[in-house]
Amino acid sequence: MNQTIDCLLFDLDGTLADTAPDLAHALNRTLEHFGCKPLPFDKIRPVVSHGGIALIRRGFDIEPEDEGFEERRQHLLDVYLKNICRHTRLFPGMDEVLDTLRQKDIPWGIVTNKPAWLTDPLMAELPMPCRTEVIISGDTCEHNKPHPQPLLCASERLAIPPPRCLYVGDAQRDIEAGKAAGMPTACALFGYLQEDDRPEEWQADYQLQQPEDLLNLIHQTHP
Repeated sequence: MNQTIDCLLFDLDGTLADTAPDLAHALNRTLEHFGCKPLPFDKIRPVVSHGGIALIRRGFDIEPEDEGFEERRQHLLDVYLKNICRHTRLFPGMDEVLDTLRQKDIPWGIVTNKPAWLTDPLMAELPMPCRTEVIISGDTCEHNKPHPQPLLCASERLAIPPPRCLYVGDAQRDIEAGKAAGMPTACALFGYLQEDDRPEEWQADYQLQQPEDLLNLIHQTHP
């Protein structure tokens, strides 16, 4: 790396935490509630990063403008909130990354499109070795990702310039937002990539096969 990284910012779903089991549970309970068969987990996981709209699309094959879409989405969110951290955990290896940040006194934060009424209870319950210093949810700012505003807001709150913040995410909008904010970016290939995603075309600065790959970046700039 040619520059010092003084802060790490993470997307939440599919990057910091493996939320797919609890979101899949919420979708399948919603499908059953509306008289449909549950879906296999591997059919649900790829769309988890894209929120409730994507989950209802996948489960019911309907669009937001279709009758009954919003009722199903609200039911899904209600089930999810009541079960928000039953099986959700940090991705394997992420606890070591966070503990290393703590030891080296490097601040870290969350920038997610998940609304605060879901982000805050999840972050409060999620077992982790240290707590984040900033959380920017999908409704914290006027715009959400891929707009750079949430990332710039996190940078401002931490008083660390964007070029010295690394943003880690598993979706194209994450990389687009990071680049637009003037931050180096890392693509979490272990996250919730969809079948037609082409992460090699997103032009992230780094490709992460596993969370531990971040340790090399941290140690390079903070030996």
